[in-house]
Amino acid sequence: MILYGTNPIAWANDDDQSIGAHIPTEQILREAGRIIGFDGIENGHRWPDDPQALKDLLGSYGLRFISGWYSTELLTRSVEEEIVSVQPHLAKLKANGCKVCIVCECSNTVHGDPAKAVNDRPRLTEAQMTDFGAKMEEFAAYLAEQDITLAYHHHMGTVVESPPEIDAFMAATGPSTHLLFDAGHCTFGGGDPEEVLRRHAGRVAHFHAKNIRRVVCDRVRAERLSFIQGVMTGAFTVPGDPEGAIDFVPLLRILAEAHYDGWLVIEAEQDPELRNPLHYQSMGLNALKSAAREAGLDQSIAA
Repeated sequence: MILYGTNPIAWANDDDQSIGAHIPTEQILREAGRIIGFDGIENGHRWPDDPQALKDLLGSYGLRFISGWYSTELLTRSVEEEIVSVQPHLAKLKANGCKVCIVCECSNTVHGDPAKAVNDRPRLTEAQMTDFGAKMEEFAAYLAEQDITLAYHHHMGTVVESPPEIDAFMAATGPSTHLLFDAGHCTFGGGDPEEVLRRHAGRVAHFHAKNIRRVVCDRVRAERLSFIQGVMTGAFTVPGDPEGAIDFVPLLRILAEAHYDGWLVIEAEQDPELRNPLHYQSMGLNALKSAAREAGLDQSIAA
């Protein structure tokens, strides 16, 4: 069953919490659940840490807790240390019936640093990627024992950003490690999202329907802007935005062919003072549902 979700970063940013700080938490939940009609929402810094309190809060607005970002540091600590570190997050996932754990290696990322160009991200050698993949697979195998699937988020400013790095990471990991495919990050990272998704569709466990404004992304590269500066300049947007560069129908058709059965999440951070979250998230959900229907991914949507 295909479910539709969003992420609170459209309203209140996690990497720079001053962005959207003026928007009340109640407004985020009311707009996402009661007005727009999403099935669920991902994690954010506004939500309570207590698993049951989180479930009760989101449920009161008709929303499920989908999952949420977990920052691994496997380049600097052991798998055993990572297993200890993930326990509070894992408890939150289990209590809320989540199926995936969204993971991204953040021991040396630059995407949260407003002073560093996203171009100056860290890179791994072939040998380092092999070692990193082995540790991630061991961590993923532990999560699988807990009935949780690890979904690795390739992301701008990190060690898995470009299509060759996505390919290398997937080759360096095994059957327990799956992919969170993010259309926007793949395209911004220099890839053709259709080609990359087709190569890895069988291991995709989560999907972020993030769109990009190509002109802005090119400016981020050319002017050596930080990731946060790119966000504030408008690098990302939602499905259905006329300024967006990504056609989601072919991507969702690939997922349909791979029998994908999970969440489609609109995860698109923008400056909420310039681009109203209620307007953009509504536009995004309508466009995403239309694309899913056209692609044959979600047959539960009435024609």
